[in-house]
Amino acid sequence: MTDHLWSFSTESGHLAGTDLTGWRVEASDGHIGKVDKHSDEVDDSYLVVDTGVWIFGKEVLIPARAVTRVDLEEQTLHLALSKEQVKDSPEFVSDKHLADRHYREEIGQYYRTSWPFPGGMGGF
Repeated sequence: MTDHLWSFSTESGHLAGTDLTGWRVEASDGHIGKVDKHSDEVDDSYLVVDTGVWIFGKEVLIPARAVTRVDLEEQTLHLALSKEQVKDSPEFVSDKHLADRHYREEIGQYYRTSWPFPGGMGGF
């Protein structure tokens, strides 16, 4: 079964092939940073968000399914996650974790259990 956590929702307005690098990222309760890297590969889509000084320069890996809306005009991505959920996500080190299957499973488990909707992400 495909893990839709790592795919953009069709309702988000994401257009495959769009370079999201540098775009603003907004949590449900405010600005959290800018996209440092991203992937829109089928079943392996994600954002690496540089949170800057907000959480002391921490980068976070966010599954594509967390994107609820892509604003092409404002170059902004809106997430279905709160600042707190992003802040509490497992530590991310790009060189170490980006291709690490075990880490990806850990991230998936974190977001499935902390998702803001009843029942978590398990149904996606």
